[in-house]
Amino acid sequence: MAATKNDIPYANLNLWWLLALVALAALRLYGLHTVALPDYDSVRNWQIVQEVVSGNVHNIFHHGSPGFYLLYAPLAWATSDYRVFQHLNALLAVLALAMLLRLVGQQLRLPGWQLALLTLFAGTSVLLTFSGRDFTMSSGSLFCFAGLLAAYWRRLQQPSRQTLLRATVWLMLGLCINYKFILTIPILVVLELWQNDGLVWQRSNLVRVVALLAAPYVVLGTIGVAAGLRWYLWPAFYYKVAFPDAANAAGRSNTLRFDGLYYFRYLWQFESPLLGLGLALLLLKLRREWPSRGQLPFMFYLLVWAACLLTGMTLLLKAPRGLLWAYPLLYVLAFVGLRQWLPRGILAGLIAIAIVGNVYRLQREVYAYAPTHYPLVAAWLQAHGGGKVASTVSLGLSPFYADSVLAITDKRTLPTLRRRGYRYVLLDDYWRVTGVTRFNSLRQQQPVAAWPEPLLTSPLLFLEHSEYTGLGYEETLARQRIAQQDTLQLRLLKLY
Repeated sequence: MAATKNDIPYANLNLWWLLALVALAALRLYGLHTVALPDYDSVRNWQIVQEVVSGNVHNIFHHGSPGFYLLYAPLAWATSDYRVFQHLNALLAVLALAMLLRLVGQQLRLPGWQLALLTLFAGTSVLLTFSGRDFTMSSGSLFCFAGLLAAYWRRLQQPSRQTLLRATVWLMLGLCINYKFILTIPILVVLELWQNDGLVWQRSNLVRVVALLAAPYVVLGTIGVAAGLRWYLWPAFYYKVAFPDAANAAGRSNTLRFDGLYYFRYLWQFESPLLGLGLALLLLKLRREWPSRGQLPFMFYLLVWAACLLTGMTLLLKAPRGLLWAYPLLYVLAFVGLRQWLPRGILAGLIAIAIVGNVYRLQREVYAYAPTHYPLVAAWLQAHGGGKVASTVSLGLSPFYADSVLAITDKRTLPTLRRRGYRYVLLDDYWRVTGVTRFNSLRQQQPVAAWPEPLLTSPLLFLEHSEYTGLGYEETLARQRIAQQDTLQLRLLKLY
């Protein structure tokens, strides 16, 4: 019998899938050149990358993610334009999704048109799009997660030292890129116990696994010592995150907060309603097919990852990015659930409608909060003599302003800064987003100039900082609604 197009091995690139990836990249990059780096961490990361390329590694363990700075440091030789870093980081997130869906397409033998629809369905997730437009570790960690997911599946299907070590390399890279990758280790332990083949516990294999995972800490720790840093600075970061020694500027001092509804509320309000329907249909299909120990079908493999991520993050402080790795899995699982119950024509139509709905939500929740007005602030300052500027919590002005911008967390520092030559303070409404409430009284002062900054009223930006503030879902959105009533988010005040 002659092979049909749907029988062509998935290794051969499919035109429909390539077109879907191009369309997805266009959606991720749409309007990106008109927005600023959305948060403090994005700007700080951009600054640290430039420090590293100049030979200053004193902040390389910031956020326990030295691999992220080393990844982008070569680019800093060519440019310091934050938009270049931002755009490449967005494309890295698209590549990560492509890696993950390539695995799904291979294992489920999806026809090209179905893989294309799945790519657009999952890729237009509101959170994946929003998080793919910053300059944080999210894109890099999603890339490593996709690599780990594929490599570890091969380790389960083809148990050998080689496949085990390949999966370990991806875990090692993920730990270098994002300290939160440590959360994958308990899930891997669960899967190892389920597999129960003893491969990882063989002495020679265990030694190699531990050596691989320890290598970056030893090598980069040695480099840190040579630069005058303490040898334990990187591993100590994990302890500090788990057991903070003091409250942060928003007053949050804990790392645990049980809220079983947080992520379900987010999914209901911001993501596709087909997720719930598709997941319900999938669970209905799989309820009588639970595998025996040591045998894990691919859909159960993805389900274990998604369920463990959701369960684990439910116990910790919440932010939508807490389920970053789970969103593509949820979309895949929902798609498969629908695919198993619906005829092809209805499936195609329903997913197409869902994609249109996702794009509408992107317009409402992401694209609508552009453009940035930080360049206008920088232009005004330069026209009026420039100089060093204090900014309330935010560093958002820094990529546009040549002079020093200092983020402050308490207005009581302003008299001291005035004596040090600071002429202005930018009352940046990022203080509202972060819950650092020590600046409200400054709003009573008459600004010398003021501008709107739409992104600082975004519900997603507020929710993404609920991990920092320690607030729940409804509390966070209540603050966002108050902030949204203001028409000006950037107020420049003269320091007298």
